[in-house]
Amino acid sequence: MNGDEHVKQAYESILQGDYEQAIRCFEQAIDAHPDNPAYHYKCSITCARSAKWAKAMVHAEEAERLDPDNAVYGYHLRTVKARMLIAEAEATLASDSPDFLAAIEALREATGLDPLSDAAFLMLSAAYGALGRYGEAAASAEEALKLNPQHAEAARLLAGVRRKWRKERRHSGGKSRG
Repeated sequence: MNGDEHVKQAYESILQGDYEQAIRCFEQAIDAHPDNPAYHYKCSITCARSAKWAKAMVHAEEAERLDPDNAVYGYHLRTVKARMLIAEAEATLASDSPDFLAAIEALREATGLDPLSDAAFLMLSAAYGALGRYGEAAASAEEALKLNPQHAEAARLLAGVRRKWRKERRHSGGKSRG
C-alpha cells in the first residue's frame, strides 16, 4: 500500500471518530514516504486533536524541517509549541505550590507564538491576578475577551480583577502595582 492509500484510510478513520487508528495510518504513510512533509503535518494535526502534544510536536517539527518555506507548517508548529507551553503552565499552576512567575513566563511565550490563544490569555490573567498584578491581569483578560467575546470565564475573571484593583487602589491612596 502506498502513502496516499494510508492517508485515505486515516481520513476514513477520522470520519469514524477513531483518531488512534488515524494516527497509525498516518504513521504508515510516513514510514512509506518519510520525506513527505504533508504526511507529517497531517499526522501532527491529528495528534494535536487527540492532545498527544509530544507526538504532534515531533511531526510538526519534521514537516517544517522538510518544507521550511511552507507558512502553514510554520504556523502549525508555533501553535503546537504554544499549546505545550500552556499545558506546562497549567500543570505548574495546578501544583501544590504553584510557581506563578514560571507559569507567566511560559504563558507569555505561548501568547507570542500563538497570539490567538484565548486560553493562554485567560490563564495569564489568573496568574497575574494571583500575584496581585491587577493591571496586567485585566489586560490579559481583556485580550481573551477580544479573541472570544462570549467567553464567560474571561468576563467573570475580568470583573473580579477590576474589583480587586479598585479596592487596592483605594487602600493604597491611588497607587497600584498593576
